[in-house]
Amino acid sequence: MTIECVQDEQFMREAIKEAKIAEDLNEVPIGAVMVMEGKVVARAHNLREIEQNAVAHAELLAIDQACKKLGSWRLEEATLYVTLEPCPMCAGAIILSRVKRVVYGAADPKGGCAGTLMNLLEDDRFNHQSEVTSGVLERECGQMLSDFFRKIRERKKLEKKMKGNNLTKIDSE
Repeated sequence: MTIECVQDEQFMREAIKEAKIAEDLNEVPIGAVMVMEGKVVARAHNLREIEQNAVAHAELLAIDQACKKLGSWRLEEATLYVTLEPCPMCAGAIILSRVKRVVYGAADPKGGCAGTLMNLLEDDRFNHQSEVTSGVLERECGQMLSDFFRKIRERKKLEKKMKGNNLTKIDSE
């Protein structure tokens, strides 16, 4: 295993920690960390539900935090680790902030813009491209998301059944 592969797994585990924080908050479990020179300079997780803000994605929050910490909107030497393939909005922000490299865990067949649905990050029609590495700790990242959405479906099914039996809504976990 190369040094880059070992580092990719190490920093993806940090992104997974962020995703678990999101899950504990009943947010979709997506986490991101921004790394420069082998050090985490920003970390974030989804906060869309808590903030009721459509743009509170882990990637955007990590980009914002890194820009503020570094005092620059250009993240030309940064690598972004994220548990789920970036969506179109996040891919756009990655391009505009000049992130050098993106490493993601699970692919997103419905909205992934780093190679699955389309690849905005490596499209040479833009003035900047980001190198993409996919599938790092893919099983762990994907399982976390699958488990989260399965629990939601189970809870909704139970609530529907309870409503049919004239019972009250169950509390959130």
